[in-house]
Amino acid sequence: MQRRKVDNRIRVLIENGVAERQRSLFVVVGDRGKDQVVILHHMLSKATVKARPCVLWCYKKELGFSSHRKKRMRQLQKKIKSGTLNIKDDDPFELFIAATNIRYCYYNETHKILGNTFGMCVLQDFEALTPNLLARTVETVEGGGIVVILLRTMNSLKQLYTMTMDVHSRYRTEAHQDVVGRFNERFILSLASCKTCLVIDDQLNILPISSHAANITPVPPQSQAKAVLKFIEAISEKTLRSTVALTAARGRGKSAALGLAIAGAVAFGYSNIFVTSPSPDNLHTLFEFIFKGFDALQYQEHLDYEIVQSLNPEFNKAVVRVNVFKEHRQTIQYIHPADSVKLGQAELVVIDEAAAIPLPLVKNLLGPYLVFMASTINGYEGTGRSLSLKLIQQLRQQSAQSQVTLTAENKSTATAKLTSARMLHEVSLHESIRYAPGDPVEKWLNDLLCLDCLNITRIISGCPLPDTCDLYYVNRDTLFCYHRASEIFLQRLMALYVASHYKNSLPEVLAVVQVCMEGEISHQSIMNSLSRGKKASGDLIPWTISEQFQDPDFGGLSGGRVVRIAVHPDYQGMGYGRRALTLLQMYYEGKFPCLEEEAVQKPKEITTVSSETVGLLEEVVTPRKDLPPLLLKLSERQAEHLDYLGVSYGLTPRLLKFWKRAGFVPVYLRQTPNDLTGEHSCIMLKMLNEEDSEQEPWLTAFWKDFRRRFLSLLSYQFSTFSPSLALNILQNKNIKQQPQAREYPDWDSSISRAELESAFIPYDLKRLEMYSRNMVDYHLIMDMVPTIARMFFLSQMGDISLSAAQSALFLGIGLQHKSLDQLEKELELPSSQLMGLFNRIIRKVVQLFNTVQEKAVEEQMAATKDVVMEPTLKSLNDDLEEAAKEFQQKHKQEVMKLKEMDLTQYIIRGDDEEWNEVLSKAGQNTSVISLKSEKKRKLETARGPKQQKKFKKTKDLKQKRKKLLKS
Repeated sequence: MQRRKVDNRIRVLIENGVAERQRSLFVVVGDRGKDQVVILHHMLSKATVKARPCVLWCYKKELGFSSHRKKRMRQLQKKIKSGTLNIKDDDPFELFIAATNIRYCYYNETHKILGNTFGMCVLQDFEALTPNLLARTVETVEGGGIVVILLRTMNSLKQLYTMTMDVHSRYRTEAHQDVVGRFNERFILSLASCKTCLVIDDQLNILPISSHAANITPVPPQSQAKAVLKFIEAISEKTLRSTVALTAARGRGKSAALGLAIAGAVAFGYSNIFVTSPSPDNLHTLFEFIFKGFDALQYQEHLDYEIVQSLNPEFNKAVVRVNVFKEHRQTIQYIHPADSVKLGQAELVVIDEAAAIPLPLVKNLLGPYLVFMASTINGYEGTGRSLSLKLIQQLRQQSAQSQVTLTAENKSTATAKLTSARMLHEVSLHESIRYAPGDPVEKWLNDLLCLDCLNITRIISGCPLPDTCDLYYVNRDTLFCYHRASEIFLQRLMALYVASHYKNSLPEVLAVVQVCMEGEISHQSIMNSLSRGKKASGDLIPWTISEQFQDPDFGGLSGGRVVRIAVHPDYQGMGYGRRALTLLQMYYEGKFPCLEEEAVQKPKEITTVSSETVGLLEEVVTPRKDLPPLLLKLSERQAEHLDYLGVSYGLTPRLLKFWKRAGFVPVYLRQTPNDLTGEHSCIMLKMLNEEDSEQEPWLTAFWKDFRRRFLSLLSYQFSTFSPSLALNILQNKNIKQQPQAREYPDWDSSISRAELESAFIPYDLKRLEMYSRNMVDYHLIMDMVPTIARMFFLSQMGDISLSAAQSALFLGIGLQHKSLDQLEKELELPSSQLMGLFNRIIRKVVQLFNTVQEKAVEEQMAATKDVVMEPTLKSLNDDLEEAAKEFQQKHKQEVMKLKEMDLTQYIIRGDDEEWNEVLSKAGQNTSVISLKSEKKRKLETARGPKQQKKFKKTKDLKQKRKKLLKS
C-alpha cells in the first residue's frame, strides 16, 4: 500500500481538540472517505491518554461493508497465531473494523443513542440527513472527539446546493411539486465559520473553504456539583411531594448528576427507586455514575449489590435493575414511561431525558413521592419547549399555592390545596462536562440550527399600537443565504418561534406568521384516494376535510394554512397576533393591490454546477450576492388567489379563544390525542371574500355537520373535556345568520308538536312537569336529559336562553354524562347550587314544551273554525246539476252490475194451464203454492256459503208453516 504524508494541520487540529477537550469536525469529500476514517481514528487514539475511542457509525440503509466484528476478530487471531499477519499488506480498514468498538445505527433509530457518549461519530449517506438527526448525533461526541461527515465524489461543493434530499418527498404535493432546498447551501457556507472544522477530500487534502482550529483554555466545571448538592438536599428532607427539575443544554452532565444523586439516595436509605427514560439505552451514563457513586461509598459488586442487564437484543444489554442488599433490600429499577401504574410503592422516581417523553406520560409519572427530572430545554428534542413552558409552569403555580397562609376564612380550601401541591426546586446547568466550554462545534451547530436562541435579553421599550404595525413578506432565498444581516434576522425569527427573548432594536419584529399553500388537487386524484381510503402526503387540511366529509370538491379549492404564528412573549395578549392575521387576510383578499409598474423579478435559481468547472482544490465558496430584498411590502408583491385560510393546532382553551376571535370556525377535531402533547388536533377554517357569495357558504354546512358529530362524541372520546372548553367549541358567532332566519325569527328554530311527540310520550312530559314542581327526584328524568340537551345545542329549542353556568351544567350532565361530583369539581360550584340551576333549566324546557302543544292545538281549532264559517262558492243550480250527475252516474253503475249478474236461477217454471190448475186447487187463503220442476236439483255440498243458504231456507219454511196453522 502506497504511503503518503498527511497534512500536518489535520494532526494539529485533533491534538489541540484533545488537549482542550473540544470536538473536531471533518467533512470528507470522495467515495473512498471511509478509508480516511481509519487514519483519523488512529490519530485520535494516539492523541488521547485513555482507552481506544469507541465509534458511532450512522447510515441510512446499506453500510457498504460487513460489520460482523466477531468473525473479523477470529480471522485476525488466526493470522496472529499463524504468524501471517502483515500490517503493511493487510487492509487497514479491515483491521480497524475488527479492533474497534463500533456502534452501528440506522438514522431512524438514533433516538436509542440519547444519553450515550462516543469518541468518534461517522455520518454517511448525506442525502438522508435532517437537522434533527444532525443535532442528535453530533451531540453524543465527547470533548476531544471527532465528527466525520462522508460525502460522495463531486467536482464542486456547490453541487450539494441542488442535491435532492430524502426529506424533500414529504413536502411534495400535487399542486406544488418543486421543492427548493435552501438548507444545504447554508450548511456548506456555515462550515467556514466553524474554527475546528476541516473540509478535506478522500486523499486528506484540505479544501480552500476550511481553516485550522484556535486554542481555547477550558474552565473546570462547578455547576454539576451544585446540582448534585441540590439533589442531596431534597433527598435528606424526605418530603415526598418535592420535584427537582434539572434543565440544561446537551452535554452538560445531567445524567451524571442524576446518577450520583441516586447513589446518595441509596446511602440515605431509600428502598424503592424507579428510573425511566425513552429507552434503557439512554441510561448508560446514568448507571455508570451510579456505580461510580457506589465506589465512593465503598460498595462492592456481588457483595453489596448486583446488576441485572436486559436480555432484549434491541436494548444492547442495557442495565435495567440494580439490587442493593448491604444494609437492607433496596432496588433501582428501570420502568417504561407508560408504566406509571407500577409506581404505587415508589419513594424516588428519576425521569431522564424528560423532553423526549410525551407530555401526558410525564404528568402521569408525578405522584406522592420525590421526583427528579432532567430535561434538555434548548435543542432538538420534540417536546423540550413544551415541557419547560407547560409542565414546569404548572409546577411553579402549584408550588406558589403551597405557600398560601392559613387563616380562619380559607382554612378548608388552603388545606385542600396543600395536600395536592408539590414543591418545585429548579436547577440549571450551563458548563459543559462532555466537552469544554466554548466548544467551536457546539457554537457552529447552535448557529446553523438556531438552537441557541434563548440566552438573549428582554425587551425593555414601550409597545406600539397594533394598528400602526405592518406585515412584510420575507424572501426565503435571502433569509437562508448565510449573509451576516440575514443571519441576525433569522435568529430573531427563530427566537420568536421558540418563545424566547432577544435584544431590542428598532424597528422591532413583534410577530411572525408562516403560511403553507395547500389545495388545488385534481378531482380525479381525490376520487381515487377516497375510493381506496388512502391520501397523499402534504396538503394536510384538504385531505383531512375531504376524507371526513366525503366531499371531493373541497380539495380543488386553494387555501393557505397558518403553520406557525409567534408573538414576542412580552407583547402577547395585546392584539399583535390578531393584527397580523387581519393583514394576512386582507392581503389574500386582494385589498393590497400591487402598484408597482414592473413586477418584482423572480429570484434566480441555484445553478446546477457542471463537471467542467473549477476543481475542489481551487474552488472558493461564498454567499450569493444577486439576491432580492429580504423584506417586501405587501403592496410590492402580487398575492396568490386563495379561497380560505386554515389552521391546525393542538386544542387548548387559550388557542381556541385566539382563533375564534380571529374569525375562524372549527370543522374537525381529532378523536385521539397527540402522542407527544396529549392534545387533540383541531382544524379551523375561514372563508375569504365571504361577502361576495350569495348562496349559503360551504363553511356553514361543514360547521353544522361538525357540531352534530361533536355532540354525539361528547359522551365518548371528548368526555374528558371540561364543560367550559366543550361549550366554547359549540358557541360560534363567526357563522353568519341565514337570510330566512333574519326575516322569520322562528324559522326552523323551534321544535314542532310532531317532533315532540316522536321524541317523548305524554308520560315523559308528565315526569318533566312533576320534576319542575319539585315533586320528584331528578333521577326520574335523567333518561330524557340527553335528548333535551341535544335539541338545545342543535338550536331546536326556540328562544330559550341559558346562562353560561346553566349551559355548562346542561352539557356536562346531558351530553358528557358526568356525575354531579365531577361537575362540582370542574365548575367549582356546590352540588346544591348545581341542582338549583338544573331545576331552572327543566322549568324553561317544560314551559317551552307546553307552549308548543298549546300553539298546535290553537292552530288546529282555528283551522276547524275557518272551515265551518266559510261560505259556499257554488250557486244552487250548479249544486243541483252536480248532484244529478252524481245520481245518474251511480244509477248507471248499478244497472251495469245487474247486467253482469247471472239471473237464470230466478226463472219461474210452468205454462198458463199448470198455473191455473194450481191456483184453483189452492184456494184464496193459501199463501204458498208449489209447482213441479222439470229437473231435479243437484245435491249441494255441505260446505261454503251454499250450506248456510240451505239452513236459512228451512228456517223460512218453518216460519211459514206456523203462520198457516195460525190462520
